[in-house]
Amino acid sequence: MAEHQSTGKQILGAAEIKRSLVRIAHEVVERNRGVDDVILLGIPSGGVPLARRLGEALSIALAEDAALTGSRPVAPSASASTPVSAPTSVPVGTLDITMFRDDLGRHPIRVPQPTFIPGDTLEGRTVVLVDDVLYSGRTIRAALDALGSIGRARAVQLAVLVDRGHRELPIRADYVGKNLPTSRTETVVVSLTELGAPADAVTIHDVTGARDEEAAR
Repeated sequence: MAEHQSTGKQILGAAEIKRSLVRIAHEVVERNRGVDDVILLGIPSGGVPLARRLGEALSIALAEDAALTGSRPVAPSASASTPVSAPTSVPVGTLDITMFRDDLGRHPIRVPQPTFIPGDTLEGRTVVLVDDVLYSGRTIRAALDALGSIGRARAVQLAVLVDRGHRELPIRADYVGKNLPTSRTETVVVSLTELGAPADAVTIHDVTGARDEEAAR
């Protein structure tokens, strides 16, 4: 859940969010033994800017690893025998899940967002889905259905900035920035500058307390 407001108890600030993405980037490189055929797909809205940031962090991680080994980073589309001196760029796209959600009848009509698949195909590629908060797992289920309607990826992984628990489906994240146990009466808000927030932050809010305060006014 990405919002402009960042009131409530702050859990992560801009520096912590950046460090989390850097750590996730190194984990992605390690798990996939590089980024060959890896693409990032952000789930609107909060997952889209996070996917772009993760892509930038991956370029830095690859450059750092190359410096340690004395080699040069290799572009995802290049072979190991074709080193490049420019920073490696990991393809970043977006995946709209609006029409695949199972709660369309419970909420106001959602406006579909564009879906962009880098290279126009999923065949033979490892897709890393990127979202801001993992909660019930239903958003990711919708994302998997949306992905399946486009094509068949070689593998699908999930990276989230915050995992707050309370899963309703057997879905887990491969990469987590922050495990944050929460009550169902609380909500987690991810504020990002790309979405209009004055500063990056992850905050937690007591929904019950907010409702009681509003009722007392």
